[in-house]
Amino acid sequence: MAIARVSSRGRVTLPLEVRRRLAIEPGTRVNFAFTSDGRCVMEPVGAPLKSLEGVFHQAGAKPRSLQDMDIAIGAEAAKNVIP
Repeated sequence: MAIARVSSRGRVTLPLEVRRRLAIEPGTRVNFAFTSDGRCVMEPVGAPLKSLEGVFHQAGAKPRSLQDMDIAIGAEAAKNVIP
C-alpha cells in the first residue's frame, strides 16, 4: 500500500511505486471516479498499453496462438448470427 499526504494547497505527490505501476509521467492527466461503495479510483487518462500488461493473465494457462484466438472469436461471433 502506498500512502501520500495532501498539502495545504490540495496537492498530492504520488509515491514512486504508484507512478511506476500506472506509468504516470509528468504531464499525465488522471481521472478520479467514485465507485458505488464510495471508494475513489484514480487512473491515467488514455493509459498507455504498457499499463494493461498482464490484465488478462490466468495463472497456469498456456499462451494462445493467433490462430486459436481467431477460431474462438469466430465461434463466438457465429453464436450472434440470426438465421
